[in-house]
Amino acid sequence: MQFRDRSHAGRELAARLLSRQEKGVLPHPVVLALPRGGVPVAREVADALDAPLDVLVVRKIGMPFQEEYGVGALAGDDPPLFDEQVMDRTGLSESALADVVERERAEARRREERYRRGRPAPDLRGRTAIIVDDGVATGSTARAALHHVRRQAPERVVLAVPVCSPQAAELLSGEADEVVCLYQPDAFRSVGQWYDDFEQLTDEDVLKALHGTSAEG
Repeated sequence: MQFRDRSHAGRELAARLLSRQEKGVLPHPVVLALPRGGVPVAREVADALDAPLDVLVVRKIGMPFQEEYGVGALAGDDPPLFDEQVMDRTGLSESALADVVERERAEARRREERYRRGRPAPDLRGRTAIIVDDGVATGSTARAALHHVRRQAPERVVLAVPVCSPQAAELLSGEADEVVCLYQPDAFRSVGQWYDDFEQLTDEDVLKALHGTSAEG
């Protein structure tokens, strides 16, 4: 399965979730997008489900001097969640990552302030929280998002993505009440390989999508 862009992936994902909603398993939904890439996907989902859309900013914690190599993630003011296997393999300690954690937490706060524009985070009590991203590779950021949302006592927590690795889907199935993933290819190298257009998005793209106009075709 190949998606043209994130909006196309969002429409495909929305169709699957709409069928779940019609069966009554997604009561009182609120859609939470992981920015930046998850926002155009989530816009399509929120529109199809007639649900409110908001953002859930999660930041990957990368190795010092090798930021693309993730060793954990954080959301809000929650303690960071580290991948213990990676930490053991690399010999890193939490104290060695303290500066990285504070930098990523500051960036998360900056993005939340910009995207929300003073609006409070949605009240998730009694709602079905649907966390949406454009894909999941290792699952570290999705796991942090799920833990963060659980703390807010929603009725159900659903992770919904167009594509994910089989390993991540298995890992996260124990964290969410339901994982909805359209495609779990065995030959998974990266999220971007399953999109014809995987352009990096800006804060402006996110704001356009949040206000109801897609940044993509």
